[in-house]
Amino acid sequence: MSIPKWALFLLAVMVVLVILYQFGRKTFYAEIIIPAAPDDVWRVLMDGEGYRDWHPLLVPIEGRFAEKAKVTYQMSQPNGKQSEFVTTIVRLSPSKHLRQYAGVPLIITADHEYRLEPVPEGTRVIQYEVDNGFGMFFWDSSWVQPAYQKVNVALKNRVLELQGK
Repeated sequence: MSIPKWALFLLAVMVVLVILYQFGRKTFYAEIIIPAAPDDVWRVLMDGEGYRDWHPLLVPIEGRFAEKAKVTYQMSQPNGKQSEFVTTIVRLSPSKHLRQYAGVPLIITADHEYRLEPVPEGTRVIQYEVDNGFGMFFWDSSWVQPAYQKVNVALKNRVLELQGK
């Protein structure tokens, strides 16, 4: 029994798409130590209204921070471009972990998280994101890593400001 040519073609296209999808994967990592307790850092991360006062990249404009909830953000890219996108809160562990997922599967997705870890100096804040999809071949993401580093510094400054330091 021979396999029809259309089936072989379809299989070949699917294999190429899967390979391209995997090569379209990028990860971003930014870390900072904030001389404050995880609860203090968490309060700032959970205050959606307060993002306007400190966050240089994102401002929540609709939704709330709760597991399985949807949050709509306004994003300001360094080139001045503004866009809105919706995330789903995948995991929320108070004072420890906030994980959000956004995008259209296969096209472009973002799996972003904040991890808070107590350390002797205060709190280690880690932002980690994995972006996937064919759209990654067409999107210049070179600004994301430096932007997350700026977000971490802005978060630190906001926490210290609220503590009166």
